[in-house]
Amino acid sequence: MAMEDMREPTFLVLAALADGPRHGYAVIREVTDISGGRVTMRPGTLYGALDRLAGEGLVRVEREEVVNGRLRRYYALTDDGAGVLTEQTERLRANVAEADRRLRLRVRHATGPAAAFARVARPTPPSAPAIG
Repeated sequence: MAMEDMREPTFLVLAALADGPRHGYAVIREVTDISGGRVTMRPGTLYGALDRLAGEGLVRVEREEVVNGRLRRYYALTDDGAGVLTEQTERLRANVAEADRRLRLRVRHATGPAAAFARVARPTPPSAPAIG
């Protein structure tokens, strides 16, 4: 899977499994928690994604158990899945760093009342003293 092709729900499913195996409904809850409620997954969407990720070798079925007469399947992140999640996390981290850098430049070069507010809200680091 090309890194730029990973959508946020897929990233969140992998992240939800990063610290240990979970059954489907626990993955749904984790995705909602990790995203601060922005992303909610329906069971059909989640299980389709888990099947696709399993086919790609990024997750696997860890175990199955019967709870209250229903089959509960636990999914785990594979080593390949952890590698993809790490690469994706690094890509996103680099994007955030670049966006922050550009926003700092914008604040330095902006003028007007909004720029004055931005400078107060996010001060620029002091410049080095002149030598001479």
